[in-house]
Amino acid sequence: MIMVTGATGTVGREVVELLAAQGRETAAVTRDPAAGGFADGVRPVVADPSRPRSLAPALDGVEALLLSPRAVDGAAAELLALAAEHGVRRVVVLSAVTVEYGGGYRRFAEEFVLVEAAAAASGLQWTFLRCADFAANALAWAPQIRATGTARGVHGAAATSPVHQRDVAEIAVRALLDPAHAGRAHPITGPESLTQHDKARIIGEAIGRDLSFEEVPPEQLRRAMLAQGLPEDVPDRLIGYAAACLTDPGPTTDTVARLLGRPALTFATWAAEHAAAFRN
Repeated sequence: MIMVTGATGTVGREVVELLAAQGRETAAVTRDPAAGGFADGVRPVVADPSRPRSLAPALDGVEALLLSPRAVDGAAAELLALAAEHGVRRVVVLSAVTVEYGGGYRRFAEEFVLVEAAAAASGLQWTFLRCADFAANALAWAPQIRATGTARGVHGAAATSPVHQRDVAEIAVRALLDPAHAGRAHPITGPESLTQHDKARIIGEAIGRDLSFEEVPPEQLRRAMLAQGLPEDVPDRLIGYAAACLTDPGPTTDTVARLLGRPALTFATWAAEHAAAFRN
């Protein structure tokens, strides 16, 4: 059986769906019993990964674990020790490219460094998926675009290679099922470097509307994102990384093509799939 923490998150839900489509026995961990909606055959586990003992009854028979640092919230070492006690053999960690390439406020990269270190010390076979910024982060623009036709953010010339969550999920599934990925750190990005202006233009093309990108001061963006109900750390993660990518664009890797045997999905593909979120 495969256990997925963060099972209702951007990557976790895709992983659960892919495993279910393959007929793999899957335990999907969620804090909210009403937030599931998983495919038939998926076993919902109502527990809090940041309190690992709440997961103990569900760990028997688990072979591999997808670990979301946001879901475990500082309890990675405790959860991994518990997993090892219950016979779990592999862990796949959702990490960040900033561990390897830098960028943004160092304190956020250090959080991922600590989780990776806990996995490496756990005795489990480990794989690290060091992800670029997710294309799905652009959903934060959706209310503005629907209302005004403008996306507002900081540092419009900052360039990154946003990654489609499905690419990350497909690699995660392979690493969960195939021990050949043990001991490897995969830096995963999208296929092309895009500025904020580029992303707004591409979303506009997806919805058939001319969109513009408007630069705003960091504090204004922070207030707006918090007003949308986003966690307090999210604005600082975005603002710090965008500032770093003004002078040193985020990396573009060939990891998806090497591991999946196909090109990485483009931001335009993501925008077309999520166009409804940006339309009135």
